[in-house]
Amino acid sequence: MKDKLIKLLDNAYSPYYKFHVAAIIVTNDNHEFVGVNVENANGTSVCAERNAIASAVAAGYKKGDFKELYIMLEKGIGTPCFACRQVILEFMEMDKKIICIDKTGNTKIYTVSDLCPYPFSEDDLKWKVALLD
Repeated sequence: MKDKLIKLLDNAYSPYYKFHVAAIIVTNDNHEFVGVNVENANGTSVCAERNAIASAVAAGYKKGDFKELYIMLEKGIGTPCFACRQVILEFMEMDKKIICIDKTGNTKIYTVSDLCPYPFSEDDLKWKVALLD
């Protein structure tokens, strides 16, 4: 997976921050969907993790269809931003793995639960919806 991520980093569009990120989400049936960060001048950039998940969803995959997510930064090891963590929570179960890897192969493995110990989920919305009824 490391070599795929390294190649994918070249596709990132980061003219402003020069901070390339690549992600590959793997489905339970072992299909892989890729994503890179895409910046723009007004700041409404899209992260690699969300691009990968959105690609899989566009191909017909649903909540619970995902096994693991791989992430690589241009330099060092990093974890998903909080916007990405919320999307990850929406589509992956709490015990699924987020594998953060650098170009030399150093790896840190987290579960969704590790990165999102206090999730905001659909359960949090149920009481709000009940109030509206």
